[in-house]
Amino acid sequence: EVQLVESGGGLVQPGGSLRLSCAASGFTFDDYVVVWFRQAAGKEREGVSCMDMRDGTIGYGGPVKGRFSMSRSSRNAVDLQMSDLKPEDTAVYYCAADVDACGQAIVKALAQETTYWGQGTQVTVSS
Repeated sequence: EVQLVESGGGLVQPGGSLRLSCAASGFTFDDYVVVWFRQAAGKEREGVSCMDMRDGTIGYGGPVKGRFSMSRSSRNAVDLQMSDLKPEDTAVYYCAADVDACGQAIVKALAQETTYWGQGTQVTVSS
Protein backbone atom coordinates (compact mmCIF):
# COMPACT_ATOMS: atom_id res chain seq x y z
CA GLU A 1 0.00 0.00 0.00
CA VAL A 2 1.31 3.43 -0.94
CA GLN A 3 1.05 5.93 1.89
CA LEU A 4 2.72 8.61 3.96
CA VAL A 5 2.71 8.43 7.74
CA GLU A 6 3.71 11.27 10.04
CA SER A 7 4.91 10.69 13.60
CA GLY A 8 6.58 12.51 16.47
CA GLY A 9 3.93 15.01 17.44
CA GLY A 10 3.00 15.75 21.02
CA LEU A 11 2.78 18.34 23.76
CA VAL A 12 5.79 20.55 24.39
CA GLN A 13 6.42 23.70 26.40
CA PRO A 14 7.25 26.99 24.70
CA GLY A 15 10.92 27.08 23.80
CA GLY A 16 11.06 23.32 23.53
CA SER A 17 11.83 21.05 20.60
CA LEU A 18 10.19 18.23 18.71
CA ARG A 19 11.26 16.08 15.80
CA LEU A 20 8.62 14.98 13.33
CA SER A 21 9.10 12.20 10.84
CA CYS A 22 7.39 11.41 7.56
CA ALA A 23 7.74 7.88 6.28
CA ALA A 24 6.70 6.66 2.87
CA SER A 25 5.67 3.11 2.20
CA GLY A 26 5.30 1.65 -1.25
CA PHE A 27 7.66 4.18 -2.85
CA THR A 28 10.82 6.19 -2.19
CA PHE A 29 11.29 9.95 -2.20
CA ASP A 30 14.07 9.89 -4.81
CA ASP A 31 12.06 11.57 -7.57
CA TYR A 32 9.75 13.66 -5.43
CA VAL A 33 9.41 16.95 -3.64
CA VAL A 34 8.33 16.58 -0.01
CA VAL A 35 6.36 19.32 1.66
CA TRP A 36 5.54 19.87 5.30
CA PHE A 37 2.48 22.00 5.92
CA ARG A 38 0.32 22.65 8.97
CA GLN A 39 -3.16 23.64 9.90
CA ALA A 40 -4.12 25.24 13.19
CA ALA A 41 -7.67 25.02 14.45
CA GLY A 42 -9.86 27.54 12.67
CA LYS A 43 -7.06 28.69 10.37
CA GLU A 44 -6.01 28.06 6.80
CA ARG A 45 -3.29 25.58 5.91
CA GLU A 46 0.21 27.02 5.91
CA GLY A 47 3.33 25.82 4.15
CA VAL A 48 6.18 25.03 6.54
CA SER A 49 9.02 23.64 4.43
CA CYS A 50 9.79 21.93 1.19
CA MET A 51 12.66 19.72 0.04
CA ASP A 52 13.34 18.76 -3.55
CA MET A 53 14.93 15.31 -3.33
CA ARG A 54 16.29 15.59 -6.87
CA ASP A 55 18.70 18.43 -6.09
CA GLY A 56 18.54 18.82 -2.30
CA THR A 57 17.00 22.28 -2.39
CA ILE A 58 15.20 23.19 0.84
CA GLY A 59 12.94 26.14 1.56
CA TYR A 60 11.13 27.35 4.68
CA GLY A 61 8.12 29.48 5.39
CA GLY A 62 8.79 32.83 7.04
CA PRO A 63 7.34 32.03 10.49
CA VAL A 64 9.58 28.98 10.94
CA LYS A 65 12.77 30.08 9.23
CA GLY A 66 15.74 29.73 11.56
CA ARG A 67 13.82 27.51 13.97
CA PHE A 68 12.82 24.50 11.88
CA SER A 69 15.11 22.26 9.86
CA MET A 70 14.09 19.67 7.31
CA SER A 71 16.33 16.74 6.45
CA ARG A 72 16.23 13.40 4.74
CA SER A 73 16.88 10.43 6.99
CA SER A 74 16.55 7.65 4.42
CA ARG A 75 15.33 7.00 0.89
CA ASN A 76 11.77 6.94 2.17
CA ALA A 77 11.80 9.18 5.23
CA VAL A 78 12.25 12.84 6.05
CA ASP A 79 12.42 14.64 9.36
CA LEU A 80 11.38 18.07 10.53
CA GLN A 81 13.39 19.25 13.52
CA MET A 82 11.46 21.99 15.30
CA SER A 83 13.21 24.15 17.88
CA ASP A 84 12.29 27.20 19.95
CA LEU A 85 8.65 26.24 19.57
CA LYS A 86 6.01 28.88 20.16
CA PRO A 87 2.32 28.57 21.01
CA GLU A 88 1.51 29.76 17.49
CA ASP A 89 3.23 26.65 16.12
CA THR A 90 0.38 24.59 17.55
CA ALA A 91 -1.24 22.77 14.62
CA VAL A 92 -1.68 19.47 12.88
CA TYR A 93 1.42 18.90 10.78
CA TYR A 94 1.20 17.04 7.49
CA CYS A 95 3.69 15.84 4.93
CA ALA A 96 2.97 15.53 1.26
CA ALA A 97 4.88 14.35 -1.80
CA ASP A 98 4.60 15.42 -5.42
CA VAL A 99 6.68 15.52 -8.58
CA ASP A 100 6.24 19.24 -9.20
CA ALA A 101 8.82 21.78 -8.03
CA CYS A 102 8.49 23.19 -4.52
CA GLY A 103 6.51 26.28 -5.44
CA GLN A 104 3.75 24.38 -7.21
CA ALA A 105 3.98 21.44 -4.78
CA ILE A 106 3.24 23.74 -1.86
CA VAL A 107 0.21 25.19 -3.65
CA LYS A 108 -1.03 21.67 -4.32
CA ALA A 109 -0.24 20.54 -0.77
CA LEU A 110 -2.35 23.34 0.72
CA ALA A 111 -5.22 22.13 -1.46
CA GLN A 112 -4.39 18.49 -0.65
CA GLU A 113 -3.97 17.85 -4.34
CA THR A 114 -0.47 16.42 -4.22
CA THR A 115 0.16 12.87 -5.34
CA TYR A 116 0.47 11.67 -1.75
CA TRP A 117 -0.24 13.15 1.66
CA GLY A 118 -0.42 11.81 5.19
CA GLN A 119 -3.02 11.96 7.92
CA GLY A 120 -1.10 14.40 10.09
CA THR A 121 0.35 14.55 13.58
CA GLN A 122 -0.73 16.99 16.28
CA VAL A 123 1.79 19.39 17.76
CA THR A 124 0.70 21.38 20.79
CA VAL A 125 2.92 24.06 22.30
CA SER A 126 1.64 25.09 25.69
CA SER A 127 2.81 25.66 29.23
